[in-house]
Parts: sequence; C-alpha cells; structure tokens
Amino acid sequence: MATTSRVPAALNALVSICRTAPALAEVRIIDGPPPSTNLTERDRLYLGYGPGAEQAVDLQQEFAGAGARTRNESFRIACYAETRGGDKDMSLRRARVFEIVAAVEVALRATDAAPEAPTLNGAVLWSELATGSLLQEQGPDGLLAGLAFTVACRARI
Repeated sequence: MATTSRVPAALNALVSICRTAPALAEVRIIDGPPPSTNLTERDRLYLGYGPGAEQAVDLQQEFAGAGARTRNESFRIACYAETRGGDKDMSLRRARVFEIVAAVEVALRATDAAPEAPTLNGAVLWSELATGSLLQEQGPDGLLAGLAFTVACRARI
C-alpha cells in the first residue's frame, strides 16, 4: 500500500518514545486532545494537541525532484505540556513545565541506546523541538504553567 504521509507513523512513534522516556514516568502522556479536565493530575503532556490550535498537525508536501517519484513532507506536530499545583509560587510551576519539555527534547536526541530517536524510530528523516509559547494562569485551585510547543519533522515519501 502506498504511503501518502508519514504523519500517522511519526505521531505514533512520538507517543511511544515519550511514554517510555524515564524522565516522563510521572507525567500523564495523552495522545490527542484532553479527554477531560482532571485537576488532581499535576503533570500532563499532550501530543497532537495544543490549546487554541485549530489542527493537531500542520503539513506541507512537494515533489522531491524531476520525475515526481518521491515527495518531501514537512510537518509540525502540536504538543502541550502543563503542570498544576496548589502552591502560590509560579516560578516552581514554570520550572516544572520546562523540565517536562526538556525531557521530550532529550528523548528525541540520538544516543547509543536510542540511535533512531531523532528519526522517530525511522518514521521521518529528522525531528526536533521547534517553537514554544509559555502560558501561565492563577485560579481558585492554584497555579498552572503550560508550554505549547511543536515538534518539526521532515520526511520523504
């Protein structure tokens, strides 16, 4: 069967890599949008979702060269990390959300144990954290720090 996009394989691999990353063991990893708001879960990581984002993945394709035999595909996967706490110290929430995103970034780096991590286990040519936007809220239940970010990918189909 012909592949028209590497997005499904890349997103599946990103979820798998994050779910097995030791530094994310205490973080709830969610594939897609939030199923519900559970204020008892302090740390969450959404893959294929960003608050306010209209799409889970933004993609573009073009022919890789003359002859139209292969195509290049570039896409950005919307992601969102958040941490909640009943404390009143925003610097703690901010530091924690950046720790979560740092764990994703480290999980996408090549190592001897995970040489295929930057390729999302062979789904793409490369991937990297690309953009980010910090959100902070203070409400009756405490503080929330969120970091919306994208994982940029390049593939050949």
